[in-house]
Amino acid sequence: METFIQHARGLTARIAQRREEQESYGRLAAGQSPLALFITCSDSRVVPSLITGARPGDLFELRTAGNAVPVHRDGMASAEAATIEYAMRVLRVGDIVVCGHSHCGAVGARARGEDLTGAPAVRDWLALQLSDELPGDDGPAVTAAVQHHVCRQLDRLRGYPCVRERLAAGEVRLHGWFYEVHTGAVSVHRPAADAFLPL
Repeated sequence: METFIQHARGLTARIAQRREEQESYGRLAAGQSPLALFITCSDSRVVPSLITGARPGDLFELRTAGNAVPVHRDGMASAEAATIEYAMRVLRVGDIVVCGHSHCGAVGARARGEDLTGAPAVRDWLALQLSDELPGDDGPAVTAAVQHHVCRQLDRLRGYPCVRERLAAGEVRLHGWFYEVHTGAVSVHRPAADAFLPL
């Protein structure tokens, strides 16, 4: 924790020393207009700004165990649904990225049928949000299972009225990404080929 504290203290000093940084951070106080909604896993090895090179204000982030997007249900409020709706109807982002990653503990546990009775909230979340149709254990990277899961989350996003409306109007684009934590490589789902190919 001390490393984080020292960095946070140093950030203020670094900004104060650089006029360009002061102006950049000052503009953030006026509001946000991010370029994309970036939905990814809570995993500490997945750092959206590192993957994308985003600066503060560029990404509106939604992080969940296994980068899961709950099925939309009318009248059922959730933090995930609120984040998606805010990105679509208030911030009007032009792109949504669902980014899964290799070596995903959530997807791996589900694909391998691991016993999670010791973590009941995790067990129940995964049972609700991760497909029973995941490919079986395909090694520690669980590449096939994660890529399949990313595509299912894109399908779920299309079920949100706020996303569906913007898609119909041609105002938002959906992207499925797969990030390899051990190489840093990113591939994207190409619907025409129904495959994840280099970005």
